[in-house]
Parts: sequence; structure tokens; C-alpha cells
Amino acid sequence: MTPSYGSQSMVDRLQSVIVRRPDAAFGTADPATWHYTSQPDLTAAQAEHAHLVSLLTAAGAEVVYHDAPLPDHADAIFVHDPVLVTNEGAIILQMGKPLRRGEEAALEATLHKMGVPIHYRLSGEATAEGGDLLWVDQKTLAVGRGFRTNEAGLAQLRQAVPADVEVVSVDLPYFQGPEACLHLMSFISIVGHDLAVVYAPFMPVPFWQLLERRGFRFVEVPEEEWVTMGPNVLALAPNECVLLENNVITKARLEAAGCIVHTYKGNELSLKAEGGATCLTRPVWRK
Repeated sequence: MTPSYGSQSMVDRLQSVIVRRPDAAFGTADPATWHYTSQPDLTAAQAEHAHLVSLLTAAGAEVVYHDAPLPDHADAIFVHDPVLVTNEGAIILQMGKPLRRGEEAALEATLHKMGVPIHYRLSGEATAEGGDLLWVDQKTLAVGRGFRTNEAGLAQLRQAVPADVEVVSVDLPYFQGPEACLHLMSFISIVGHDLAVVYAPFMPVPFWQLLERRGFRFVEVPEEEWVTMGPNVLALAPNECVLLENNVITKARLEAAGCIVHTYKGNELSLKAEGGATCLTRPVWRK
């Protein structure tokens, strides 16, 4: 029987995905504590989330709700970060943001209900977050090394991934320091087997050159849409993706590159809380 898990791709067709509906912890989040721009409106955020989920189901994906109790964990809606799902099972990460510790075990319980085996758990001083882990292809994992994913996390990930996977380290810029959320996927999303959306000013030259050698084309996000998460794009299938609706220039450039682009409103859900469509979803199975 073929396992119904494995997501060693950013772009293969999405079969099953975990989401978490915004809850009271999100709606009452203190902006200063959580580094949000302002306190989210919970009712509006839930409506925005429901629309995003409708895009996932319309694309044919099975949507699984992660509803384990997580009081005082406003960022728990960003289910992409606590785990990585490989063809051999899930790798349980350790969050680099101390306020998010505890999300890992809760999401592990949801994976257990789905029948996804646990392949590896990060331990000790290792930290790594899913937003720093980008599949270039089935056998290449780029790991952003910064404030959320450290050297020990990188070393353990090299041991955790399947033996035929190459791990490429990508050094991240300082940006706004350790309190801000800058992941590798804050400035790059892969939306096709040879197509990436990038905010070029943050792209490390060696990583840009690696992608060029692999034959990638680039859709560049303009500066004015960097601040509205233009680079945060979720692929539903090769060259079909989901983007925050206000990034009209990026949307037009994606379409010119041959993509089908769906949009969602994320004023409360995303723009206030530093997390776009990729952050709000944890692909479990891509095929």
C-alpha cells in the first residue's frame, strides 16, 4: 500500500494539508509580545482563513484541522513551522522562537491521528523552523541558517533527511534582528519545477547561482510588495498557486510566467501577523 504522506517538494500537486483555524489565542494576541503590527480581529481572521481553506479544497486537497488545545500560542495557526514531512515520515523540529515551544508535540499528535510515522526528532540545542526549509527538488533541501534555525539544527537535519537528499545551507540576513520573523521562505517561494518567486535584494548570491545552475527562472517581487508578503506564495500544483490578493504586480508577473494564480484576503490573518499562505499550511502529502 502506498503511504499517504511525503512532501519532498514545494510544487507537486497537494493531496493533504494541515491547517489551524484562528482561535482565541490569536484573537487576543498582544502585538508587542508576538511582533504583530496590531491585534487581529478574530472574526475577520476566521473568515479570511475559511476562504483560504476553500481554495485548498477546490484544488482537490484533503484539509485536516489541527485543533489540539494550545492556549497562549498565538502563532500556532502557522502550522508550517513545527514539522517537516519527508517520504520516510515526519521530522519533528524545535522552534527557534521560544514563545512557540510546545507547538511541536501538539502537531505531532495530529500527525499521529493521520497515520504519519515519526522519522526523527530534533533534540538538545538544535532549533529549526519549517519556514527555513525549502525543497529545491525531491532530493535537495535548502536550509536557511539564521535566528530561527541554528547550526546544531542544520547538523541534525543532515542526519534526519533521507540518505539521498542533499542539504544546502543558506545564510540569512540580519534584517530586523532576532525578534522579527525572517525565514528563508520570507523572500523565496518555489511555484514550479523551474520557477521561483523571489525578493532579490535578500537573495544570497551563492543560492541565486545554485538555482540558476538548476535551470530556474525568477519572478521578482517589487519592493512595495515585499512588505505585503509578495514572496509568500503557496503552490497547489506546478505553476498553480495562492497569493495574498493585494500583490497585483507579483500576480501579473506570475501569470506572465505561465501560472494560474488564486488570491485570498489576509489583512487580519497574514499582514498583521507575519505569515502568508505557506506559513498557514503544512503539506503532508504531495504527489
